[in-house]
Amino acid sequence: MAKNREFAYRRLHSLLGVIPVGVFLIQHLVVNHFATKGPESFNDAAHFMEGLPFRIVLETVVIYLPLLYHAIYGIYIAFTAKNNVSKFGFFRNWMFMLQRVTGIITLVFVAWHVWETRVQAAFGSEVNFQMMENILSNPLMVAFYLIGIISAIFHFANGLWSFAVSWGLTVSPRSQRISTYVTMGIFIALSLVGIRTILAFI
Repeated sequence: MAKNREFAYRRLHSLLGVIPVGVFLIQHLVVNHFATKGPESFNDAAHFMEGLPFRIVLETVVIYLPLLYHAIYGIYIAFTAKNNVSKFGFFRNWMFMLQRVTGIITLVFVAWHVWETRVQAAFGSEVNFQMMENILSNPLMVAFYLIGIISAIFHFANGLWSFAVSWGLTVSPRSQRISTYVTMGIFIALSLVGIRTILAFI
């Protein structure tokens, strides 16, 4: 009974990491990428998102609550998982370990990013190009954001591989090998989007 319950919790954790959290990550990267076209384009995209009807309800139900569950259960998995990297050193064992490490880094980064943007907006600050430009005027914050964004993207992309396995979409070794190439391609493509966005604010 307990094993069945834990299996269900893990599958829910995996599902929420892709839908809606992973979908939101892609959407967030795409919207922020408007910064590469200049301050006006970014501000228009940001204001459009802020002007969505029932935004607070949507953010809470679609983003914050699923993200909270994924983060809390993810911490449990990270600190109870048995990594075999030092013993075996196989590629998937390294991916397993990196999934846990990037999960923790992503959690810290997301919490800080929410504090610097959404919480400050609640206190009256405007989330715009200048806000991000000011944040990234510090080289240490540039490094922190690059590490955080790349960690979040890796965690999502590698999580897609695990999601496909745990939900029975990739059963055979060949399908899992193909899935590795696809998810690493997604990681590289989204990382380029994220890095270009950060550089646009500098």
